[in-house]
Amino acid sequence: MSLEILLQSLISGLLLGLVYALVAIGLSMIFGVMDIVNFAHGEFLMLGMYVAFWGFSLWALDPILSIPISFILLFLLGILIYKLIIVRILHTNMVAQIFATFGLMILLRGIAQYLWKADFRTIENSYATGTLQFLGMHLGKPQIFAGLGAVIMTGGVYYFLNHTKWGVALEATAQDKEAAQLMGIDSHKMFALAWGIAAASAGVAGTLIATFFPIFPEVGASFILIAFVVVNLGGFGSVVGAFWAGLCVGVVEVLGGLLLAPSYKLAVVLVLFLVLLMWRPQGLLGKS
Repeated sequence: MSLEILLQSLISGLLLGLVYALVAIGLSMIFGVMDIVNFAHGEFLMLGMYVAFWGFSLWALDPILSIPISFILLFLLGILIYKLIIVRILHTNMVAQIFATFGLMILLRGIAQYLWKADFRTIENSYATGTLQFLGMHLGKPQIFAGLGAVIMTGGVYYFLNHTKWGVALEATAQDKEAAQLMGIDSHKMFALAWGIAAASAGVAGTLIATFFPIFPEVGASFILIAFVVVNLGGFGSVVGAFWAGLCVGVVEVLGGLLLAPSYKLAVVLVLFLVLLMWRPQGLLGKS
């Protein structure tokens, strides 16, 4: 195996890991703020992909340019889902919460299948089409654009959480809901904001990968398992942990497929997950 192939695989893994991190950040945020595991998170990504596809098909809008639209639509959808569904299960037991989000997953997937059928769709001839040659390596432009877009979006979420009034209030709610309420922070507004940001992050990730990944109603299932692994590796509720874990999972998946076989790449990730789970159950940056 040449050094160029190994280096190209490493870079491809990092680019893929950045997208995984963006998907996982929203999932981790919801759990960190509300202690709810959202099984419908992959469907937000699926809807983001369809926003890109229909924007391109109906109005010739490049997927890169449809990112703001995807962000706004999924942000509003996240808030709507919180107000219609999640607010009603906040104080129920975990089993009820799991069934509610799992049912939401089936509902969104069924609506997509009813509206757009089960056909596999692709987007061609976008700004990101083609490859980039660098030091003997051939890197796909769609993956590069997706990685850069994921970095920008992840950086924006991190800045919002740590350097804005609303972000600090959201972090305070995640740390101690009762104390935050005593300080005058409306927990329901923070919960709705968390769902909006989480849905928007997944939607933007879906829009970014729509240029090189097939679009179909069940595509969320291809990413939700990896997202759960990333969140657990990074530590439930840790946005920074989800970022670094996403990079780690992306590299391990690509290198595992290269060194063993493509059919084993997910197995390698799951083995890594189990080993870390036994060594550090709370994840890399999670609290004990």
